Amino acid sequence: MNLSKRMIALFAVGAGISVANLYYLQPLLIMMGHTVHASVKHMGLVATLTQTGYALGLLLIVPLADILPRKTMMIGLSFFTAVALVGESFSHAFLPLTLFSFCIGALTVVPQIIIPLVADLSSPERRGQAIGVVMGGLLLGVLLARTVSGAVGALLGWQAMYWIAAGMMLVLAGVFFFTIHNITPTRSMRFSDLVRSVLSIAKKYRVLRHSALIGASLFAAFSALWTVLAYRLDSPPYHFNSAIVGLFGLVGAAGVLAAPFTGRVSDKLGPRFMVGVGILSTLVAYIALFMLSANLYAFIIAIVIMDFGTQAAQIANQTRIYALDANARNRINSVYMVTYFLGGAIGSALGSYFYSLVGWYGAMSVSIAMVLIALMVHYALPFLQATSSTE
Repeated sequence: MNLSKRMIALFAVGAGISVANLYYLQPLLIMMGHTVHASVKHMGLVATLTQTGYALGLLLIVPLADILPRKTMMIGLSFFTAVALVGESFSHAFLPLTLFSFCIGALTVVPQIIIPLVADLSSPERRGQAIGVVMGGLLLGVLLARTVSGAVGALLGWQAMYWIAAGMMLVLAGVFFFTIHNITPTRSMRFSDLVRSVLSIAKKYRVLRHSALIGASLFAAFSALWTVLAYRLDSPPYHFNSAIVGLFGLVGAAGVLAAPFTGRVSDKLGPRFMVGVGILSTLVAYIALFMLSANLYAFIIAIVIMDFGTQAAQIANQTRIYALDANARNRINSVYMVTYFLGGAIGSALGSYFYSLVGWYGAMSVSIAMVLIALMVHYALPFLQATSSTE
């Protein structure tokens, strides 16, 4: 299968539709909490379990793409994700809501099969650009998911959003069936050996470990913000409903438009440079969100900068890890994304916990602390390891 512009566009749309399932709940948390009679701290647990499920799916499902036909996996996962989304829509108590949220997270791993596939089919000199386009689609799905779900929730109720999402996943399964050719895996391996090899790959590549820690820290900061954003915007001076909260996804879309550009810059100046730009941008943004959250214009500008920085670092990180081993890209991606979403789960848990204790400043302190960890890993840790290796 040749990676034409049409196929890149298809993969970008597929990644966006799939990943959106993880984020529909964020503007709807207050409404869902009212339905199941749960507090902000408990609804933070729902977001945490969704991301924990995703991390588990990345660890146990995504590596199979190195030994199983990827077309078959993408169709099957899209179908079963639709089933889980329908189950979520019928949840009227806290326990089934959390269980189906966990299942949605575990099954929504199609984007992380698509991205290594794009890397496999791209020429080395265009790999960063191709990944940037697909990541642009994925990140647009992340941001528009909030806008769409906020509007649908306000008009039709939060359950309707999950029915719509299930329908889109069934359509996507059909599109994959008719447009993608199966690619025969290049190796055969038992599942237990495959999982063990994921751990050995993490041990083998220092760049992968650093990239994963940076990604996890930035996504923890990102998740801490979005887990509590609906509650912040529901409080003074804003008093916004779910539809207005969802529109903040469009605010971040300005950063998504920079994704292909980020990929090209990463190809020219090196991914490490772009990772540094991304970290520093997010640090500035979270400090502004901490200090100026009552100023709507500053709030919007800070979210644009935060989204740009998070995406720039993500694209650059993935560009450099996919260059490590062409025969193990799905397992490399599993190491990176498992760590990434475990970071997101930690950020959601800490953000909601500290918000319940001290409000917005507590949640933003979590975000700033996580970005500082990423800054240390990117700049200080390689220097310290290089110094110790010469002693």
